[in-house]
Amino acid sequence: MQLFVNDLTVIDFSYLCAERGIVGESWIVDIILDGSLNEQSMVLDFGKVKKQIKRIIDDAVDHKLAVPADHSYTRVTHTDDDSSYWVDFLRPQERSIHLFCPADAFAFIDAEEVSMASVNAYLRAVIKRELPGNVAGLEVILREENIAGAYYHYTHGLKKHDGNCQRIAHGHRSQLQVFIDNARAPQVEERWARRWQDIYLGSQEDTCSVNELKLSSAGKLVSDSSHQAYRYTADQGLFELAVPHQENDLIASDSTVECIADYLAQTIALEENAQGRVKVMAYEGVGKGAIGYA
Repeated sequence: MQLFVNDLTVIDFSYLCAERGIVGESWIVDIILDGSLNEQSMVLDFGKVKKQIKRIIDDAVDHKLAVPADHSYTRVTHTDDDSSYWVDFLRPQERSIHLFCPADAFAFIDAEEVSMASVNAYLRAVIKRELPGNVAGLEVILREENIAGAYYHYTHGLKKHDGNCQRIAHGHRSQLQVFIDNARAPQVEERWARRWQDIYLGSQEDTCSVNELKLSSAGKLVSDSSHQAYRYTADQGLFELAVPHQENDLIASDSTVECIADYLAQTIALEENAQGRVKVMAYEGVGKGAIGYA
């Protein structure tokens, strides 16, 4: 007997990619359980599926940075008490990426690259450890939202957030809709989607000099001329990041989706010399976001 749950959850996370850098992603999760009926004549109660398995998936990947542990660029160093990790992703040509974060901010994927297949294998292994004995099979389906128009991948961190959004390198795959005088502006949407194709969106107040970071020995060759550095302390601990300038964009405010929508509306109004109202629908992953006006 098989039990299925579609749209169980959405994992919003980022991952390290040799070609693209830090990539923000949003994947919808469906699952199929295969097993015999238990004493309740069920494979597994839907309530447990929606709560227990969703929690396992969220704890494993959601709002984390997925690191391809087997890639030749990856270097991982632990603090003495294993509470925090240095992760250095040594891409060539001044495109390396360096982080120091609490251990829970990372998901280490035992593969040379982070992909739907490697994350799928990682999730199946994590979920299977907590399934009851009558469940013999598990299928995890990861899929992207079907977006007809423009979208971009962004990574950020929200130090003021009291949950996992405070992690400095988590992200989203997000659609963008722009209206000028109530008419859709697809060319403007495409320009911003290209500009923010694989971007780190940082807040000005979180910036610092590279010299202020607790860099590992592998990260000490980067400089302010090649990298933008960020540093902040949140409830979960100290977060630090150095990212190449060409893969970074700064905004004056926090990088909440509300602030992003407002920033886009104000900037587009200026750049397009709009005479009427500009409306921006900025998404944060799947099915949620904010609307900004100018």
